[in-house]
Amino acid sequence: MFREMRRKKQILAEDEAIKILEKGKSGILALLGDEDYPYAVPISYVYHDSKLYFHGAKNGHKIDAIKKYEKASFCVVDQDQIIPEEYTTYFRSVIAFGKIRIMEDEKEMREAIIELAKKYHPTGTIKEREGAIDKDWKPLCMMEFVIEHMTGKEAIELVRARKV
Repeated sequence: MFREMRRKKQILAEDEAIKILEKGKSGILALLGDEDYPYAVPISYVYHDSKLYFHGAKNGHKIDAIKKYEKASFCVVDQDQIIPEEYTTYFRSVIAFGKIRIMEDEKEMREAIIELAKKYHPTGTIKEREGAIDKDWKPLCMMEFVIEHMTGKEAIELVRARKV
């Protein structure tokens, strides 16, 4: 169902791909947008329990696209070091494919937004976190991305450097 990666030597192990998702701060969510044009939007996220969670407004292009078609992809770039004299970049990235849904159960939503809050403000107290969540609860939309397939890839130069 999903394509095999062409450059197999550059594939990252699943645990390495997961580490990239865990430490990444933002990624690009790609959806099927208006008139079936691709719609790719930068977005903050959290990887938790083998899923991705996003938050946003309850309406707009992203929400319309999710309601229209549940399949999506999400890309996180971990490293992108330009090497001018080699006309290349030393990169590491992950692409996840799966299905995304708008969460409706308040308990699930709260658990997801707490994980997101902990990621972006790890030193915040429970009281601070709860206060911020409660303040913005009414307009909050939470989305869950269930990963069906994931690939990680790195520049061949990084693969070679690890083998030395």
